[in-house]
Amino acid sequence: MRASPIPPLVLASASPRRLDLLRQVGHEPATIDPADIDETPRAGELPRAYALRMALAKLAVVKERHAGALVLAADSVVVCGRRILPKTEVEAEARDCLVRLSGRRHRVLGGVAVAGPDGRVRTRLVETIVRFKRLEAAEIDAYLASGEWRGKAGGYAIQGRAAAFVAFLSGSYSNVVGLPLFETVALLEASAP
Repeated sequence: MRASPIPPLVLASASPRRLDLLRQVGHEPATIDPADIDETPRAGELPRAYALRMALAKLAVVKERHAGALVLAADSVVVCGRRILPKTEVEAEARDCLVRLSGRRHRVLGGVAVAGPDGRVRTRLVETIVRFKRLEAAEIDAYLASGEWRGKAGGYAIQGRAAAFVAFLSGSYSNVVGLPLFETVALLEASAP
């Protein structure tokens, strides 16, 4: 008796970090198809609900375009207190995020959603706690000058220069980079025939 063929993997994300992380654990997407949805939080929406809603919304859009495939969608949310920090596009936003995160703990929430070829959807929400050291103005200026913050949730990339800011981390490091690998691999294995 032959095993079922492995369905093609579709990554519903344009993030090069998510692609690199998947490749790191031996999963090569056959297709990369970003969902391109509105990622504005709803009024009063709590961060955990938002992270999972974003992953599910991306999944819903992309799985309709790839019947019979294994589709993976994810979203990363940086939360300081109860405030969802933006994916920074301008320097002023990034500066505001770094000032807020300086000397404080924050949470990184990773919403992951996978649709199997049968259409069944499985999800996980992963939380990582990160604490930054107190940042000097010169450190913030130097980080902003690097441009590394552009397009990053919370205005920083832990896998880059911001690694020097991290005084404490509890939970999944890969979640902070962009995809919680342990949970993602478990979802993919459970969803494949």
